This record gives sequence, structure tokens and C-alpha cells, in this order.
Amino acid sequence: MGAILVINPGSTSTKLAVFANHELLAEETIRHTVDEIEQFEGVIDQTAFRKQLILEFIETYNFADELVAIVGRGGLLKPIPGGTYYVDDAMLEDLLTEKYNTHASNLGGILAHEFGQEYHVPAFIVDPVVVDEMMPIARISGLKGIERRSVAHVLNQKAVARKILEENSLTYEDGRVIVAHLGGGISVGAHANGKMIDVVNGLDGEGAYSPERSGTLPLIELSKIIIDNEMTLAEVKSLIAGHSGMKSYLNETDLRNIQEKVDNGDEVAKYYLDGMCYQVAKSIAEMSVTLEGKLDYIILTGGASHSKYILEKINQYVSWMAPVEVYPGEMEMEALYEGARRVLEGEEEVRHYADETISRVGVK
Repeated sequence: MGAILVINPGSTSTKLAVFANHELLAEETIRHTVDEIEQFEGVIDQTAFRKQLILEFIETYNFADELVAIVGRGGLLKPIPGGTYYVDDAMLEDLLTEKYNTHASNLGGILAHEFGQEYHVPAFIVDPVVVDEMMPIARISGLKGIERRSVAHVLNQKAVARKILEENSLTYEDGRVIVAHLGGGISVGAHANGKMIDVVNGLDGEGAYSPERSGTLPLIELSKIIIDNEMTLAEVKSLIAGHSGMKSYLNETDLRNIQEKVDNGDEVAKYYLDGMCYQVAKSIAEMSVTLEGKLDYIILTGGASHSKYILEKINQYVSWMAPVEVYPGEMEMEALYEGARRVLEGEEEVRHYADETISRVGVK
């Protein structure tokens, strides 16, 4: 099979890679300065700027004639099941109009479509952050009018689960695993038989605190803070998903720096790092209930899983449930490639965004 171009836009970078026959042929991370980004009014206005940089990458490595598909990072879309999606007109319209909010990842599908048109090859996205495969019972929040949402590091969670299971002669479609993605944000997912059926959603204030997110908070005390400070919704969101966790306790979000403090005998830093590990373990235990205690593996991934200290602390709490496997960092570029490859080689059916709906039970 020919080459597949992978496009992963971030707020201050554009990651690019070309794969063929399971091999990485070229990769580059293009960093964007604040001045470069601030010249544009919004994310969509950056399309031509980023497209030119990608064209230069393609010309540098001379892959234009070998491309058989383009795959981009999935953006903020309606809730959809996991899988590889063709960038159809309905998806493109939702991305271009920013119907479900704005984020740099929205450019993934847009740029994939543009290059697909230019090179006459299909354009895809894979497992965007909005993937929703939750069981109906998992949506119940405890207050009528509010539903729990599925928001997680879906792309990396599913890719790492596939990899670990395949290395142990199992398939993602048959496996039962809990995946904890440990980074600036933390999400923990329960995966069973090819779906992420429940998730601890750190973005919305669930589960463990992380370097910059609050995790679960006592609601009455949080309400007092909001009322006393007359906070807007935007300020509340910023508080629980940007200025909480380690940032609030230690005024630090880089776990490497926190780890260094612990290694140098800082007992306060150790207390809060241990607390984060403890809460991650509690989230893993929560997801074990979702899987009725029938687990093949517990998988730890994300940037924080490079820390031997963090791994040992979490393992101490959860190893009795199932074997613990570790995949440090993330494999997003490879995951995007593999999603497109599976479709092109007939291992998986391509999905169409326009046709997808999420079945919901109960009264909102």
C-alpha cells in the first residue's frame, strides 16, 4: 500500500508524519510562535497558513505521488461512536462553522479534506475527543437536566489498548481493559469488546486532580467560592480545568519539576503527588466496577507514565485487580495512521459522520 499523510494540528504546533507499510517514513513538528498565531482572528483563519507549511513538508520529502490517503486529528464535533470517519460534507460544515466549539484540532479534518481534494485521495479522521460509546446507565448524573459526558483522550486510549492487547495475543474487540491517560489532564476509560463504555471525565470535574485540573470537588464548598466571587461560567471552567490541581497546591504544572522536588525531599510536593496517584487509583477502581471486575489489563499511558515514582504508587494500589501494563507518552500519529490503514485494507468499515446518532435514554 502507498503512503498516508498524517496531520495533527495543535494550538501552537502542527505535527506531520508519513507512514507506509507500518513504517514511519518522515515526521516533523512545526512550532508556531505567538505572533504567528495572533495574526489570525480565529482558528479557521489559520487554514491557508498551515496548508502552506504542510505543502512544504510534502515537497521536502517528495511523497506527493505516493499518497493514497490523508488522515487528520478529529476536532470538536457532535458525539459519535469511535472509528475512522470519512470527511464528508456534514462534518466539514460543522468544523468550518465551529458548531460544537472552536479548537485547533478542528483544522485536522479541514486540512485532510483540502489535501484529499488536491491529490484525489480519501480524507479521514480517527477517534476524535467527542467519541461517545457510554452505556446509557453511565450517563446518569444524579440531577435531572444534566447528563454525564464522554470526554477523554480517546485516540490515545484506544490505540494503546489495541497495542497492549495485540502484544498479548488478544484483540481490542475481545479485550476488557482500563486505560488511564496521565498528563496535564487525566482521563480513565473502561474498554470492553471494542468500545469505551464509561469514562472518568477530568475535563468536566470528575476523578483525580491533575497538574492543572480539579477532579471531583465538594460541591457545596465549590458553590460558596463561585457565589462569593460572583464568577462567570467561563471563570468557573477556567478554575476547574486550568487553575486547579497541582497548580493550586504547588503553583506548578510540570510533573517533572514536581518529581524533582520530591526527589530532593520536599514533603509538601510528595504529599500532593501521592494524593494525585491515590485518586487515580480510585478512578481505576471505579471503572473496574463498570467491567464487573473482569479485567485483562490495567494500562497506564500519557506523559506522566514516564515517572517511575508515579507508576509505582499507582501500581501499589491497583495491581491486585489485574496485570498493569505501561505505555509511556502517547501514540497519536501512529494511531491516526493505523485507523486510516485499517479502513483502506478492509479490516474495518469506514464510518460516515452524517449518518451517526447517539442513542440516549431518559428525560433531559
